Amino acid sequence: MYEQIIKRLSFFDGIDILEPLIKTHFRDRIALVSSFGAESAVLLHMAAQVDRDIPVIFLDTQKLFWETIAYRSKLVDLLGLTNIRIFKPDEDSVRLLDPNGELHKTDPDMCCSIRKTQPLQEALSGYDAWISGRKRYHGGGRANLATLEEADGRLKVEPLARFTAADLKAYMDHYQLPAHPLVAEGYRSIGCIPCTVKGGTSDNPRAGRWAGQNKEECGIHWTVNGQPVRLAKSN
Repeated sequence: MYEQIIKRLSFFDGIDILEPLIKTHFRDRIALVSSFGAESAVLLHMAAQVDRDIPVIFLDTQKLFWETIAYRSKLVDLLGLTNIRIFKPDEDSVRLLDPNGELHKTDPDMCCSIRKTQPLQEALSGYDAWISGRKRYHGGGRANLATLEEADGRLKVEPLARFTAADLKAYMDHYQLPAHPLVAEGYRSIGCIPCTVKGGTSDNPRAGRWAGQNKEECGIHWTVNGQPVRLAKSN
């Protein structure tokens, strides 16, 4: 469905790939998904240069650091973003599957599913394309990340796929973008409180996510018809 767009634009990065997609190919049909995490400011700044009214989807898992919520407010004000869309887990799903708030201890994949993957599927309804901030240098399943690909019937856009840690730092320094407050405390990748610890390296910044578990991704990027791959395989 999107072969020609992929062929034409996959060699571009950053704002050069965002501008034609946001302004021409998917006008009013594209959204940016942001965690407002350790490296989020770069992509949000780029998108704001193109269109400050772009829908920015934020998944409030209800287990986030308060610093992340505060950082979100700071960046929204700084960048002039006008269309932040906050999605939370379905109350019935939480009540049935995680009544004590400890599902992450026994079934982290299901916890991520009800708190992130399912809300994201709802959030993306009506959009033909969405923008993510993943990078190849994070390693693991992201090492061969495509800048553009079709997934679950939508075009998925990764403007920072080829950016390195040095590229991100240079960009933030140049535009004087504020860092997430937890970065100074030693967090290189920031998700939910129960599944995030300090640590990581420049080569593996996500080492502090789900530390000690056989898990590297929350599942929103690895789906089959909206179902997290790991859960789909177990059914």
